[in-house]
Amino acid sequence: MLGSLGKNLTKTMKKLAGMTIIDEEVVKEVIKDIQRAFIQADVNIKLVLKLSKTIENRSLNEEPPKGITPKEHVVRIVYEELVNLVGEKPATVEITTKPYKILFVGLQGSGKTTTIAKLAKYLQKKGFNPAIVVTDTWRPAAFEQLKQLTEDMNLSIYGDPKNKDALDLARKGLNEFKKQDVIIIDTAGRHKEEKELLDEMEQISRVVKPEEVILVIDGTIGQQARDQALAFSKTTNIGSIIITKLDGSAKGGGALSAVAEIGAPIKFIGTGEKLDDFEAFDPERFISRLLGMGDIKTLLEKAEEIADEDVNVESMDAMLSGKFTLKEMYSQFEMMNKMGPMQQVMNMLPGMGGKLPKNASQVTEEKLAKYKIIMDSMTDYELTHPEVLKQSRVKRISRGSGVRNEDVKELMKYYNMTKKAIKGFGKRKMGGPLGQMMRQFMK
Repeated sequence: MLGSLGKNLTKTMKKLAGMTIIDEEVVKEVIKDIQRAFIQADVNIKLVLKLSKTIENRSLNEEPPKGITPKEHVVRIVYEELVNLVGEKPATVEITTKPYKILFVGLQGSGKTTTIAKLAKYLQKKGFNPAIVVTDTWRPAAFEQLKQLTEDMNLSIYGDPKNKDALDLARKGLNEFKKQDVIIIDTAGRHKEEKELLDEMEQISRVVKPEEVILVIDGTIGQQARDQALAFSKTTNIGSIIITKLDGSAKGGGALSAVAEIGAPIKFIGTGEKLDDFEAFDPERFISRLLGMGDIKTLLEKAEEIADEDVNVESMDAMLSGKFTLKEMYSQFEMMNKMGPMQQVMNMLPGMGGKLPKNASQVTEEKLAKYKIIMDSMTDYELTHPEVLKQSRVKRISRGSGVRNEDVKELMKYYNMTKKAIKGFGKRKMGGPLGQMMRQFMK
Protein backbone atom coordinates (compact mmCIF):
# COMPACT_ATOMS: atom_id res chain seq x y z
CA MET A 1 0.00 0.00 0.00
CA LEU A 2 1.38 3.40 -1.09
CA GLY A 3 4.60 1.83 -2.35
CA SER A 4 7.71 2.95 -0.51
CA LEU A 5 5.83 4.93 2.17
CA GLY A 6 4.48 1.75 3.75
CA LYS A 7 7.87 0.02 3.53
CA ASN A 8 9.72 2.96 5.06
CA LEU A 9 7.26 3.40 7.93
CA THR A 10 7.24 -0.34 8.65
CA LYS A 11 11.05 -0.29 8.73
CA THR A 12 10.95 2.64 11.18
CA MET A 13 8.52 0.82 13.48
CA LYS A 14 10.69 -2.31 13.42
CA LYS A 15 13.73 -0.21 14.30
CA LEU A 16 11.82 1.35 17.19
CA ALA A 17 10.65 -2.07 18.38
CA GLY A 18 14.29 -3.21 18.51
CA MET A 19 15.43 -0.33 20.75
CA THR A 20 16.19 -1.20 24.37
CA ILE A 21 16.24 2.39 25.67
CA ILE A 22 13.84 5.14 24.56
CA ASP A 23 15.43 8.55 25.09
CA GLU A 24 15.43 11.92 23.31
CA GLU A 25 18.05 10.77 20.80
CA VAL A 26 15.99 7.71 19.81
CA VAL A 27 12.80 9.78 19.49
CA LYS A 28 14.55 12.32 17.24
CA GLU A 29 15.96 9.50 15.09
CA VAL A 30 12.49 7.96 14.67
CA ILE A 31 11.04 11.36 13.77
CA LYS A 32 13.73 11.95 11.12
CA ASP A 33 12.84 8.59 9.54
CA ILE A 34 9.14 9.51 9.53
CA GLN A 35 9.87 12.93 8.02
CA ARG A 36 11.97 11.39 5.27
CA ALA A 37 9.28 8.81 4.47
CA PHE A 38 6.49 11.39 4.22
CA ILE A 39 8.47 13.95 2.22
CA GLN A 40 9.36 11.21 -0.29
CA ALA A 41 5.62 10.39 -0.48
CA ASP A 42 4.89 14.02 -1.46
CA VAL A 43 3.21 15.03 1.78
CA ASN A 44 3.26 18.80 2.34
CA ILE A 45 6.44 19.83 4.20
CA LYS A 46 4.60 22.17 6.61
CA LEU A 47 2.27 19.33 7.49
CA VAL A 48 5.22 16.96 8.00
CA LEU A 49 6.95 19.43 10.33
CA LYS A 50 3.77 19.98 12.31
CA LEU A 51 3.22 16.23 12.59
CA SER A 52 6.79 15.51 13.69
CA LYS A 53 6.72 18.34 16.26
CA THR A 54 3.54 16.91 17.80
CA ILE A 55 5.00 13.39 17.92
CA GLU A 56 8.21 14.69 19.51
CA ASN A 57 6.42 16.79 22.16
CA ARG A 58 4.08 13.97 23.13
CA SER A 59 6.84 11.32 23.16
CA LEU A 60 9.12 13.39 25.40
CA ASN A 61 6.56 15.00 27.68
CA GLU A 62 3.65 12.57 28.09
CA GLU A 63 3.85 9.94 30.81
CA PRO A 64 3.12 6.45 29.46
CA PRO A 65 -0.19 5.06 30.80
CA LYS A 66 0.06 2.42 33.46
CA GLY A 67 1.08 -0.97 32.04
CA ILE A 68 2.55 0.47 28.81
CA THR A 69 6.31 0.62 28.24
CA PRO A 70 7.97 3.83 26.92
CA LYS A 71 8.59 2.02 23.61
CA GLU A 72 4.93 1.01 23.23
CA HIS A 73 3.92 4.53 24.21
CA VAL A 74 5.95 6.09 21.36
CA VAL A 75 4.54 3.56 18.86
CA ARG A 76 1.02 4.43 20.01
CA ILE A 77 1.69 8.17 19.66
CA VAL A 78 3.01 7.72 16.10
CA TYR A 79 -0.05 5.61 15.25
CA GLU A 80 -2.53 8.10 16.75
CA GLU A 81 -1.00 11.15 15.05
CA LEU A 82 -0.90 9.43 11.65
CA VAL A 83 -4.56 8.49 12.06
CA ASN A 84 -5.34 12.16 12.82
CA LEU A 85 -3.42 13.14 9.68
CA VAL A 86 -5.66 11.17 7.31
CA GLY A 87 -9.06 11.73 8.86
CA GLU A 88 -9.50 10.32 12.38
CA LYS A 89 -12.87 8.54 12.06
CA PRO A 90 -14.31 6.39 9.22
CA ALA A 91 -17.23 7.81 7.23
CA THR A 92 -19.84 5.41 5.87
CA VAL A 93 -22.48 5.57 3.15
CA GLU A 94 -25.81 5.82 4.96
CA ILE A 95 -28.80 5.24 2.71
CA THR A 96 -31.31 7.46 4.50
CA THR A 97 -33.92 7.76 1.76
CA LYS A 98 -34.94 5.96 -1.42
CA PRO A 99 -33.94 6.56 -4.07
CA TYR A 100 -30.67 7.77 -2.54
CA LYS A 101 -29.01 9.85 -5.26
CA ILE A 102 -25.20 9.94 -5.47
CA LEU A 103 -23.64 12.42 -7.90
CA PHE A 104 -20.12 11.52 -9.06
CA VAL A 105 -17.72 14.28 -10.12
CA GLY A 106 -14.01 14.33 -10.99
CA LEU A 107 -11.47 15.09 -13.67
CA GLN A 108 -10.95 12.92 -16.74
CA GLY A 109 -8.43 10.18 -16.03
CA SER A 110 -9.15 10.04 -12.29
CA GLY A 111 -10.74 6.61 -12.58
CA LYS A 112 -14.29 7.90 -12.08
CA THR A 113 -16.08 5.47 -14.41
CA THR A 114 -14.38 2.36 -12.97
CA THR A 115 -14.98 3.67 -9.44
CA ILE A 116 -18.71 3.99 -10.14
CA ALA A 117 -18.80 0.31 -11.11
CA LYS A 118 -16.83 -0.55 -7.95
CA LEU A 119 -19.24 1.37 -5.70
CA ALA A 120 -22.24 -0.25 -7.42
CA LYS A 121 -20.79 -3.70 -6.71
CA TYR A 122 -19.99 -2.70 -3.12
CA LEU A 123 -23.59 -1.54 -2.59
CA GLN A 124 -24.96 -4.74 -4.14
CA LYS A 125 -22.94 -6.76 -1.62
CA LYS A 126 -24.56 -4.67 1.13
CA GLY A 127 -28.00 -5.69 -0.13
CA PHE A 128 -28.95 -2.54 -2.07
CA ASN A 129 -30.28 -2.32 -5.63
CA PRO A 130 -28.26 0.43 -7.35
CA ALA A 131 -28.75 1.83 -10.84
CA ILE A 132 -26.48 4.08 -12.91
CA VAL A 133 -27.35 7.15 -14.98
CA VAL A 134 -24.69 8.26 -17.49
CA THR A 135 -24.77 12.00 -18.29
CA ASP A 136 -21.25 12.18 -19.76
CA THR A 137 -21.77 13.72 -23.22
CA TRP A 138 -18.08 14.47 -23.74
CA ARG A 139 -16.80 10.91 -23.79
CA PRO A 140 -19.07 8.72 -25.99
CA ALA A 141 -17.43 5.52 -24.70
CA ALA A 142 -18.44 6.22 -21.07
CA PHE A 143 -21.83 4.49 -21.43
CA GLU A 144 -20.35 1.44 -23.19
CA GLN A 145 -17.50 1.22 -20.67
CA LEU A 146 -19.92 1.12 -17.73
CA LYS A 147 -22.07 -1.49 -19.48
CA GLN A 148 -18.99 -3.63 -20.04
CA LEU A 149 -17.71 -3.22 -16.48
CA THR A 150 -21.06 -4.17 -14.96
CA GLU A 151 -22.23 -6.86 -17.41
CA ASP A 152 -21.94 -9.63 -14.77
CA MET A 153 -23.70 -7.61 -12.08
CA ASN A 154 -27.29 -7.57 -13.41
CA LEU A 155 -27.27 -3.79 -13.03
CA SER A 156 -29.65 -1.24 -14.58
CA ILE A 157 -27.93 1.52 -16.59
CA TYR A 158 -29.50 4.46 -18.38
CA GLY A 159 -27.69 6.45 -21.05
CA ASP A 160 -27.95 7.60 -24.66
CA PRO A 161 -24.67 8.35 -26.50
CA LYS A 162 -26.67 10.23 -29.18
CA ASN A 163 -28.18 12.66 -26.67
CA LYS A 164 -25.79 15.59 -26.08
CA ASP A 165 -27.91 17.26 -23.40
CA ALA A 166 -26.51 16.23 -19.99
CA LEU A 167 -29.40 17.80 -18.07
CA ASP A 168 -31.98 15.97 -20.19
CA LEU A 169 -30.14 12.68 -19.62
CA ALA A 170 -30.12 13.32 -15.87
CA ARG A 171 -33.89 14.03 -15.75
CA LYS A 172 -34.79 10.98 -17.87
CA GLY A 173 -32.47 8.71 -15.88
CA LEU A 174 -33.95 9.82 -12.55
CA ASN A 175 -37.46 9.19 -13.87
CA GLU A 176 -36.43 5.74 -15.17
CA PHE A 177 -35.06 4.60 -11.82
CA LYS A 178 -37.27 6.32 -9.24
CA LYS A 179 -38.08 2.94 -7.63
CA GLN A 180 -34.42 1.94 -7.14
CA ASP A 181 -32.66 1.98 -3.75
CA VAL A 182 -29.71 4.00 -5.03
CA ILE A 183 -29.12 6.02 -8.20
CA ILE A 184 -25.51 6.78 -9.11
CA ILE A 185 -25.13 9.64 -11.59
CA ASP A 186 -21.98 9.72 -13.71
CA THR A 187 -20.92 13.14 -15.01
CA ALA A 188 -18.40 14.34 -17.58
CA GLY A 189 -14.78 14.97 -16.68
CA ARG A 190 -12.18 17.26 -18.22
CA HIS A 191 -8.41 17.44 -18.18
CA LYS A 192 -8.50 20.37 -15.75
CA GLU A 193 -10.94 22.45 -13.70
CA GLU A 194 -12.41 24.36 -16.66
CA LYS A 195 -15.21 26.85 -15.95
CA GLU A 196 -17.47 25.07 -18.45
CA LEU A 197 -17.08 21.78 -16.59
CA LEU A 198 -17.71 23.34 -13.19
CA ASP A 199 -20.79 25.19 -14.52
CA GLU A 200 -22.18 21.90 -15.86
CA MET A 201 -21.56 20.23 -12.47
CA GLU A 202 -23.53 23.00 -10.79
CA GLN A 203 -26.44 22.71 -13.23
CA ILE A 204 -26.63 18.90 -12.93
CA SER A 205 -26.49 19.19 -9.17
CA ARG A 206 -29.54 21.50 -9.24
CA VAL A 207 -31.47 19.02 -11.42
CA VAL A 208 -30.48 15.88 -9.51
CA LYS A 209 -30.67 17.34 -5.98
CA PRO A 210 -28.31 14.58 -4.79
CA GLU A 211 -28.27 13.26 -1.24
CA GLU A 212 -24.50 13.01 -1.63
CA VAL A 213 -21.81 14.33 -4.01
CA ILE A 214 -18.69 12.17 -4.28
CA LEU A 215 -15.49 13.56 -5.72
CA VAL A 216 -13.08 11.05 -7.28
CA ILE A 217 -9.40 11.98 -7.07
CA ASP A 218 -6.40 10.26 -8.64
CA GLY A 219 -4.03 9.24 -5.82
CA THR A 220 -0.97 9.64 -8.04
CA ILE A 221 -1.25 13.46 -8.20
CA GLY A 222 -0.03 14.03 -4.64
CA GLN A 223 -0.50 17.48 -3.09
CA GLN A 224 -2.42 18.75 -6.15
CA ALA A 225 -5.37 16.76 -4.77
CA ARG A 226 -6.09 19.60 -2.34
CA ASP A 227 -6.46 22.22 -5.12
CA GLN A 228 -8.75 19.92 -7.11
CA ALA A 229 -10.95 19.23 -4.10
CA LEU A 230 -11.20 22.94 -3.29
CA ALA A 231 -12.12 23.84 -6.90
CA PHE A 232 -14.97 21.31 -6.97
CA SER A 233 -16.17 22.14 -3.46
CA LYS A 234 -16.72 25.78 -4.48
CA THR A 235 -19.12 24.60 -7.21
CA THR A 236 -21.05 21.86 -5.46
CA ASN A 237 -21.33 20.61 -1.91
CA ILE A 238 -18.76 17.78 -1.81
CA GLY A 239 -20.00 15.26 0.74
CA SER A 240 -17.17 12.75 0.47
CA ILE A 241 -14.11 11.74 -1.51
CA ILE A 242 -12.83 8.53 -3.12
CA ILE A 243 -9.10 8.30 -3.79
CA THR A 244 -8.10 5.93 -6.59
CA LYS A 245 -4.87 4.24 -7.72
CA LEU A 246 -3.40 3.75 -4.25
CA ASP A 247 -1.85 0.42 -5.25
CA GLY A 248 1.83 1.33 -5.07
CA SER A 249 1.39 5.06 -5.77
CA ALA A 250 4.49 7.03 -4.78
CA LYS A 251 2.40 10.17 -4.16
CA GLY A 252 -0.56 8.54 -2.41
CA GLY A 253 0.46 9.89 0.99
CA GLY A 254 0.37 13.40 -0.43
CA ALA A 255 -3.11 12.89 -1.88
CA LEU A 256 -4.51 11.39 1.31
CA SER A 257 -3.14 14.08 3.61
CA ALA A 258 -3.98 16.93 1.23
CA VAL A 259 -7.59 15.84 0.86
CA ALA A 260 -7.95 15.26 4.61
CA GLU A 261 -7.06 18.94 5.10
CA ILE A 262 -10.17 20.27 3.35
CA GLY A 263 -12.63 18.59 5.72
CA ALA A 264 -14.63 16.34 3.37
CA PRO A 265 -14.19 12.73 4.55
CA ILE A 266 -12.43 10.08 2.47
CA LYS A 267 -15.05 7.31 2.24
CA PHE A 268 -13.40 4.78 -0.06
CA ILE A 269 -10.04 4.01 -1.62
CA GLY A 270 -9.22 2.15 -4.83
CA THR A 271 -6.37 -0.33 -4.41
CA GLY A 272 -6.21 -1.97 -7.85
CA GLU A 273 -7.86 -2.38 -11.24
CA LYS A 274 -10.38 -5.12 -10.40
CA LEU A 275 -13.88 -4.20 -9.21
CA ASP A 276 -13.18 -5.85 -5.84
CA ASP A 277 -10.03 -3.72 -5.31
CA PHE A 278 -12.13 -1.20 -3.43
CA GLU A 279 -12.62 -0.71 0.28
CA ALA A 280 -14.27 1.59 2.76
CA PHE A 281 -11.62 3.94 4.15
CA ASP A 282 -11.02 3.45 7.83
CA PRO A 283 -8.12 5.67 9.04
CA GLU A 284 -7.22 3.35 11.93
CA ARG A 285 -7.12 0.22 9.78
CA PHE A 286 -5.27 2.02 7.00
CA ILE A 287 -2.53 3.33 9.30
CA SER A 288 -2.22 -0.09 10.97
CA ARG A 289 -1.39 -1.63 7.59
CA LEU A 290 0.89 1.27 6.68
CA LEU A 291 2.95 0.73 9.84
CA GLY A 292 3.17 -3.04 9.31
CA MET A 293 0.81 -3.75 12.21
CA GLY A 294 -1.67 -5.60 9.99
CA ASP A 295 -5.41 -5.18 9.53
CA ILE A 296 -7.09 -8.23 10.99
CA LYS A 297 -10.58 -6.67 10.81
CA THR A 298 -10.50 -6.22 7.02
CA LEU A 299 -8.98 -9.67 6.54
CA LEU A 300 -11.77 -11.26 8.55
CA GLU A 301 -14.39 -9.28 6.64
CA LYS A 302 -12.94 -10.55 3.37
CA ALA A 303 -13.03 -14.09 4.75
CA GLU A 304 -16.65 -13.55 5.83
CA GLU A 305 -17.61 -12.33 2.34
CA ILE A 306 -16.53 -15.60 0.76
CA ALA A 307 -17.71 -17.82 3.64
CA ASP A 308 -20.79 -18.90 1.69
CA GLU A 309 -18.76 -19.69 -1.41
CA ASP A 310 -16.98 -22.92 -2.28
CA VAL A 311 -13.94 -22.67 0.01
CA ASN A 312 -11.66 -25.61 0.76
CA VAL A 313 -11.81 -25.54 4.57
CA GLU A 314 -9.28 -28.37 4.94
CA SER A 315 -6.69 -26.43 2.93
CA MET A 316 -7.34 -23.29 4.95
CA ASP A 317 -6.89 -25.26 8.19
CA ALA A 318 -3.67 -26.76 6.84
CA MET A 319 -2.25 -23.33 5.97
CA LEU A 320 -3.25 -21.87 9.32
CA SER A 321 -1.45 -24.68 11.13
CA GLY A 322 1.76 -24.11 9.16
CA LYS A 323 1.41 -26.87 6.53
CA PHE A 324 1.90 -25.76 2.95
CA THR A 325 2.04 -28.25 0.06
CA LEU A 326 1.18 -27.76 -3.60
CA LYS A 327 -2.36 -28.77 -2.67
CA GLU A 328 -2.65 -25.80 -0.31
CA MET A 329 -1.13 -23.52 -2.93
CA TYR A 330 -3.68 -24.70 -5.50
CA SER A 331 -6.43 -23.89 -3.02
CA GLN A 332 -4.82 -20.49 -2.42
CA PHE A 333 -4.91 -19.82 -6.18
CA GLU A 334 -8.63 -20.63 -6.14
CA MET A 335 -9.14 -18.07 -3.37
CA MET A 336 -6.97 -15.32 -4.89
CA ASN A 337 -9.78 -13.93 -7.00
CA LYS A 338 -12.07 -13.91 -3.97
CA MET A 339 -9.87 -12.47 -1.21
CA GLY A 340 -7.40 -10.64 -3.45
CA PRO A 341 -3.72 -11.16 -4.31
CA MET A 342 -1.59 -12.89 -1.69
CA GLN A 343 0.47 -9.75 -1.00
CA GLN A 344 -2.71 -7.83 -0.11
CA VAL A 345 -3.77 -10.59 2.28
CA MET A 346 -0.26 -10.75 3.81
CA ASN A 347 -0.28 -6.98 4.33
CA MET A 348 -3.25 -7.44 6.65
CA LEU A 349 -1.31 -9.82 8.91
CA PRO A 350 0.81 -8.15 11.63
CA GLY A 351 4.47 -8.05 10.68
CA MET A 352 4.00 -9.80 7.32
CA GLY A 353 3.58 -6.85 4.94
CA GLY A 354 7.13 -6.83 3.62
CA LYS A 355 8.09 -10.46 4.13
CA LEU A 356 6.73 -11.98 0.94
CA PRO A 357 9.26 -11.64 -1.91
CA LYS A 358 8.03 -9.33 -4.66
CA ASN A 359 8.31 -11.97 -7.38
CA ALA A 360 6.44 -14.43 -5.15
CA SER A 361 3.49 -12.06 -4.70
CA GLN A 362 3.05 -10.85 -8.26
CA VAL A 363 1.39 -13.64 -10.22
CA THR A 364 -0.48 -12.53 -13.31
CA GLU A 365 -3.85 -14.08 -14.16
CA GLU A 366 -2.22 -15.70 -17.19
CA LYS A 367 0.47 -17.35 -15.05
CA LEU A 368 -2.09 -18.31 -12.46
CA ALA A 369 -4.07 -20.20 -15.11
CA LYS A 370 -0.90 -21.88 -16.39
CA TYR A 371 0.18 -22.93 -12.89
CA LYS A 372 -3.23 -24.50 -12.25
CA ILE A 373 -3.03 -26.46 -15.54
CA ILE A 374 0.41 -27.75 -14.52
CA MET A 375 -0.88 -28.85 -11.12
CA ASP A 376 -3.87 -30.55 -12.76
CA SER A 377 -1.32 -32.83 -14.47
CA MET A 378 0.18 -33.91 -11.14
CA THR A 379 -0.87 -36.89 -9.08
CA ASP A 380 -2.43 -36.43 -5.65
CA TYR A 381 0.77 -37.82 -4.12
CA GLU A 382 2.91 -35.25 -5.98
CA LEU A 383 0.65 -32.41 -4.85
CA THR A 384 0.98 -33.44 -1.21
CA HIS A 385 4.69 -34.43 -1.45
CA PRO A 386 6.29 -31.79 -3.74
CA GLU A 387 9.77 -32.96 -2.71
CA VAL A 388 9.44 -35.99 -5.04
CA LEU A 389 9.27 -33.80 -8.15
CA LYS A 390 12.61 -34.65 -9.74
CA GLN A 391 13.60 -34.41 -13.42
CA SER A 392 11.68 -37.48 -14.69
CA ARG A 393 8.42 -36.35 -13.04
CA VAL A 394 8.93 -32.78 -14.27
CA LYS A 395 9.20 -34.08 -17.86
CA ARG A 396 6.02 -36.13 -17.52
CA ILE A 397 4.09 -33.21 -15.98
CA SER A 398 5.26 -30.76 -18.66
CA ARG A 399 4.16 -33.15 -21.43
CA GLY A 400 0.81 -33.75 -19.75
CA SER A 401 0.09 -30.04 -19.32
CA GLY A 402 1.50 -28.93 -22.68
CA VAL A 403 4.14 -26.61 -21.24
CA ARG A 404 7.94 -26.50 -21.11
CA ASN A 405 10.04 -28.10 -18.38
CA GLU A 406 11.09 -24.56 -17.43
CA ASP A 407 7.45 -23.63 -16.70
CA VAL A 408 7.12 -26.50 -14.22
CA LYS A 409 10.42 -25.46 -12.59
CA GLU A 410 9.18 -21.86 -12.42
CA LEU A 411 6.05 -23.05 -10.59
CA MET A 412 8.21 -24.99 -8.12
CA LYS A 413 10.42 -21.94 -7.58
CA TYR A 414 7.33 -19.87 -6.80
CA TYR A 415 6.08 -22.59 -4.45
CA ASN A 416 9.39 -22.80 -2.56
CA MET A 417 9.58 -19.01 -2.12
CA THR A 418 6.00 -18.84 -0.85
CA LYS A 419 6.51 -21.78 1.49
CA LYS A 420 9.65 -20.16 2.90
CA ALA A 421 7.73 -16.93 3.57
CA ILE A 422 4.91 -18.78 5.35
CA LYS A 423 7.13 -21.24 7.27
CA GLY A 424 7.33 -20.44 10.95
CA PHE A 425 4.46 -17.98 10.65
CA GLY A 426 1.80 -20.67 10.62
CA LYS A 427 1.62 -22.33 14.03
CA ARG A 428 3.43 -19.55 15.86
CA LYS A 429 1.21 -16.67 14.76
CA MET A 430 -1.89 -18.22 13.25
CA GLY A 431 -2.60 -20.87 15.84
CA GLY A 432 -4.01 -18.41 18.38
CA PRO A 433 -7.12 -16.21 18.29
CA LEU A 434 -6.56 -15.16 14.67
CA GLY A 435 -6.39 -18.75 13.50
CA GLN A 436 -9.52 -19.61 15.46
CA MET A 437 -11.41 -16.60 14.09
CA MET A 438 -10.31 -17.36 10.52
CA ARG A 439 -11.44 -20.97 10.85
CA GLN A 440 -14.73 -19.82 12.29
CA PHE A 441 -15.38 -17.55 9.33
CA MET A 442 -14.38 -20.24 6.81
CA LYS A 443 -16.84 -22.79 8.20
